[in-house]
Amino acid sequence: MGAKSGQRRKPGADDRSAGRQRLALILFGALFVLLFIGFAVTQGIGSPSVPSGDVAIVKDAPGDSGNVSQEEFDRAFARQLTQGKLKKAPEVGSDKYKELQEAALGELLDQIWIEGEAEEIGLSVTDKQVEDELATIKKENFPSDQAYEKFLKESKFTQEDVLDRVRLQLLSSRIQEAINNGAPKPSSEEIEAYYEAEQKKQFTQKETRDVRLIINKDKGKVEAAKELLEKDSSPAAWKKAAAKYSIDPTSKSKGGLQKGISEEFLEGELKTAIFSSPTGELNGPVNFQGNHILVEVVKLNPQKIQTLAESKAQIESTLGQEKQQEFFSEFVTRYQTKWQERTYCAEGYRIERCANAEDDGRPGNAPPACYEEDPANPAEACPAPVTPISPALPGTVTEQKPKGEPFQQRPFPEVQPEQGEEVPTEAPPGAAPPPSGE
Repeated sequence: MGAKSGQRRKPGADDRSAGRQRLALILFGALFVLLFIGFAVTQGIGSPSVPSGDVAIVKDAPGDSGNVSQEEFDRAFARQLTQGKLKKAPEVGSDKYKELQEAALGELLDQIWIEGEAEEIGLSVTDKQVEDELATIKKENFPSDQAYEKFLKESKFTQEDVLDRVRLQLLSSRIQEAINNGAPKPSSEEIEAYYEAEQKKQFTQKETRDVRLIINKDKGKVEAAKELLEKDSSPAAWKKAAAKYSIDPTSKSKGGLQKGISEEFLEGELKTAIFSSPTGELNGPVNFQGNHILVEVVKLNPQKIQTLAESKAQIESTLGQEKQQEFFSEFVTRYQTKWQERTYCAEGYRIERCANAEDDGRPGNAPPACYEEDPANPAEACPAPVTPISPALPGTVTEQKPKGEPFQQRPFPEVQPEQGEEVPTEAPPGAAPPPSGE
């Protein structure tokens, strides 16, 4: 396997051309994007030492690919500087330096983790498949070989780097496809329960009516059209009247005909004229939104309820996708846990994805206000310090959505004491803060 280096796509990055931007996105920014779920991993006792000359080591990686050398890291870091359009590296220890360091090392770890996972579940891609995929990408994004070579030079990628990234992209796709194929299929009971719960909302076509209309802001013209149609209301007569008197371009070319009018979108006199009138009766002019309208109902379309048999394929698809998403999410958690526990980084390179990282127990996406004693701007919601097992907002758990909507932890609310009542200034030891508003 070649060099294990890459770059993470950063918001706001602007490549020199649309083609180069798209290639960078395809190759280096979207590899297994679901593999970045954050959670805490306790630092292990007796962690293996990282060999001299390396910045990280991944245990049980395939072959000898588990070591990330200083040289590989330096090349990846240089590419991050180029993509960020920085002329020199930020000061060591600064926030910007840590951001670039995490991106560079993260890409190197991605290659080891994804290749390791693919080998463990028996997946692989051939050199021919990688070359064919790269040829397709080049054809779609670069007008010439010179344009591609220019991209490599400006982005500081070698041909070997690109081939490695294309290989990872293919392996990532194979892994996700294999996991999704292993997801359980929706049962007959689940399909029936979904149908019963969603019958009125999804599988019922409400009553509609087909009507002929003449619309005009001038009430006199609508009355003139009505006078003509009272003598002859045939389709041919409507076609002439609509062409002469109606200002509605959609219906006038069809003899005033509009099909499938639904009651829920109408109100007032127009609703009454359409849904309280028999077919073949002229009604109007009625005023609606500043226009005068002549109406004739030509057809009633009764409510239609789709049967379970007719809805089954759609329900199977919907539930199947939900099960695949849930199944893959569970796989991602196991994947992240397993490979993070196998990854050890040298001092000065310990990012969150290293098992021996210095962890304060605070999720990386937690606003600082979640941990301030008296924040000037309190946080609206704080993520759980560990992955919750099954908390859900009350009333959101259904047969179709058994896990409901996630329940977010929030800052401990300020409580106003009632008269004669003392309020504790802090929660009892071990007590979880109550949800906001309770």
